[in-house]
Amino acid sequence: MINLIITDDHKIVRDGLKALLQDQIAVRVVGEAASGSELLDLLPAVEADIVLMDINMPGMDGFDTAAHIQKRYPELKVVVLSMLSHEKYVNRMMELGASGYILKNAGKEELCCALQLIAQGCRYISPDVTLELLRKVKQLPPETLTSNGNGDEHRELSKRELEVLALIGEGYTNAEIADKLFTSKRTIETHRQNLLDKTKVRNTAALVKYALLRGLIS
Repeated sequence: MINLIITDDHKIVRDGLKALLQDQIAVRVVGEAASGSELLDLLPAVEADIVLMDINMPGMDGFDTAAHIQKRYPELKVVVLSMLSHEKYVNRMMELGASGYILKNAGKEELCCALQLIAQGCRYISPDVTLELLRKVKQLPPETLTSNGNGDEHRELSKRELEVLALIGEGYTNAEIADKLFTSKRTIETHRQNLLDKTKVRNTAALVKYALLRGLIS
């Protein structure tokens, strides 16, 4: 049984989600909140496995709320349910420790499947978001992917940098990579910056494309 708290400033959305999930024997809505601050007030009194929440909320938004949850309730899984599909919102929420990012145009089947996967320890991002990110990566100009043009730039990467690169390609955050490699988050941040500097690409999306084109990740 997944104990779920719904957090959205629109009551009609909360009511709609409860109605959508009422016949799901694996999901039980144990609380609801209209804002981030209201959610944080609720958490000490309610045992929950997942918080399903919007980003745009009055007062404390989803970003601040996720940061507080990560600090105070690290075992509680945060799942974003939003209309915002731009990669900057997705990246920021995942960096803040969110376990999932679902668009509000998702159907009942996708929502329920995502909640079950996340409860089992997986991460989930709506296919529409993933496809849009891949489309943008494909459109990146060639100059964001090249360094000295000899095609062997990745030979400069250390074994640990290649390990970090592979985990970046799988969508893990700096904190999660640090846990997997038994090191500090600051060390991973340094490796990530070294990867950008050595490959001379401008951002993480370009770094992933760089690695894909050269067979460094699959």
